[in-house]
Amino acid sequence: MKKFYLYKKNRRDYVPVEDESTNKLAKKKLELLMAGKGPFQIPDKFKGLNGDVALFNSAGNLDKATALYLIKDNTTYELSNKLNELTSKEWLTETVTVFSQKGLGANSKDAQIEKQHPAPFSFQDVAKLMRFFTKKGDKVLDPFNGVASTLKACAFEEREGYGIELNEKYYNLSIERIKTEVPNELQYKSKQKVIHGNSIEEIEKFEDDFFDFIITSPPYWNILETVDHKVKQTRISNKLDIKYSEDELDLANIDTYEHFIEVLSRFFNSCARKMKSKKYLAVIVSDFRKKEDYYIYHADLANAITKNGFYKLKGIRILYQRHKSIYPYGYPFTFVPNMHHQNVLIFQKIK
Repeated sequence: MKKFYLYKKNRRDYVPVEDESTNKLAKKKLELLMAGKGPFQIPDKFKGLNGDVALFNSAGNLDKATALYLIKDNTTYELSNKLNELTSKEWLTETVTVFSQKGLGANSKDAQIEKQHPAPFSFQDVAKLMRFFTKKGDKVLDPFNGVASTLKACAFEEREGYGIELNEKYYNLSIERIKTEVPNELQYKSKQKVIHGNSIEEIEKFEDDFFDFIITSPPYWNILETVDHKVKQTRISNKLDIKYSEDELDLANIDTYEHFIEVLSRFFNSCARKMKSKKYLAVIVSDFRKKEDYYIYHADLANAITKNGFYKLKGIRILYQRHKSIYPYGYPFTFVPNMHHQNVLIFQKIK
């Protein structure tokens, strides 16, 4: 079968440019690009495709061909893409605003440390977001590290991870998690750094314009202390914490919700200086109820963060937590929702 080195678009189909002289020139251009001698950096994962990759321009113009065509996958990768390493087909699916939680399962041997935290999130869900907002080798920060879901994701996705954790118990569990749950053969296992300290102070120790992406799930004010059906049946029965700490520096110990939002949003704005220009911040939060009051946490925090002008809110993705249990809140007298989703607030640094 004849090999073609340049493809174009014909309506919805990718078709080869059959001109022989054009293909000879396209082959040389592709070889130079693969050897790192062109103007674009080609991700490693495309370099091993050998004969299954060609150049692409929608009109078949070789001089303007700035994309790869992946023949077997029938999709393209734009070489000028500075954000991630996703093909056009992969990019499209990640713009859907709702996605389902993915986990290892409660009985997995690699889920036992995660289960010791009262409000963990799946490293696989973090990895999904990380793949969209970073490239291999990028620097990622989680300023509310918990038990290192973000750093575990960084190790598997070949990113350099930094996590800050105030609670000594979770700091130690994070160290143990990276040690036991990340295979030694993974190159980026050694590039994960857990920092024991207060995020507000520790963030200032990094250079400006250092991080490529910040992703975290911050405290939900002091909601962890609320004792309801869920707390009785899960956290208390499983001997999980119902208070992160007694430390006065812990944001979860702030007295009022308004002050909590103010301090947390101010912290995220201080993180902006440590991020590279036009990079992204993803904050994973749920709304919550405290006694008779319902707090629209995601909206309050988003408005507070954007108010000072360091970030622009680019959108919200909904993480559907399909495996959570259902509890009879309010039955049989009043409506009280079972919160089975988290809001992923996606900001872009604009200063």
